[in-house]
Amino acid sequence: MCALVGAVVATRAYYEGEFPTRTGPANGGCVVTTEVIAARNIDFAFGEGELRKQILFGVSFVVRSGEIVLLTGPSGSGKTTLLTLIGGLRQVPEGELTVLGRSLINATTSTLLATRREIGFIFQQHNLLEFLTARQNVELMFQLHPEVSLGEAREQSAYLLERVGLGERMDYLPQRLSGGQKQRVAIARALATGPRLILADEPTASLDSQSGREVVDLLQELARDRGCPILLVTHDQRVLHVADRVLSMEDGRLSEQPAIARAAT
Repeated sequence: MCALVGAVVATRAYYEGEFPTRTGPANGGCVVTTEVIAARNIDFAFGEGELRKQILFGVSFVVRSGEIVLLTGPSGSGKTTLLTLIGGLRQVPEGELTVLGRSLINATTSTLLATRREIGFIFQQHNLLEFLTARQNVELMFQLHPEVSLGEAREQSAYLLERVGLGERMDYLPQRLSGGQKQRVAIARALATGPRLILADEPTASLDSQSGREVVDLLQELARDRGCPILLVTHDQRVLHVADRVLSMEDGRLSEQPAIARAAT
């Protein structure tokens, strides 16, 4: 099954293991590849001439299927900029960057859009629409897939919210949800169309210890059970135990930290 035929079939299969894991085109779940992200000598700057400010300097790294890779570093070091380049939200002018088998160097708008459609984004501030219920916020993702009917989108959104423990709150507005519950909605939204890669920007920063651990556990389950890699920007020392690798960004330059022993669970 090489394309998304229906959201209910695709994402349930993504969770329940109905799709074979194999190298090949997108199939609604994560495709096993050696390198899901491959960056080599990425440079990036804002502005031109005297106003030019370089943000990234020769950034090189890879992320493989099933890995949870943390990206740490002080504010202003270039972490979020790098995430936006990987997510196809900005063009990459210099170096080499391949994401999900597509080169993003000076990529066309159509290539960037195709890449974004296969990535699940999770943000620190949830970015939920306050006038929509939890389920309606998740349903919005299906607007990227017009082949999915309204009924299928509603059913799939409900299914995902049940998976993240919000089955009884799916018709609540965001103002009636806690910070941890809002982040769970954001995770359900990110998973709505069976992403092949998750990019998360400080997903636990505004959460208490228990809520943060629950969010991280959900992400870890996703990576381990379905081989879907996660690149997670964080300052949160509480989440280091889930990482396969930790990358550190400082002044636009990337380095890899020594292997971290997992915390006992």
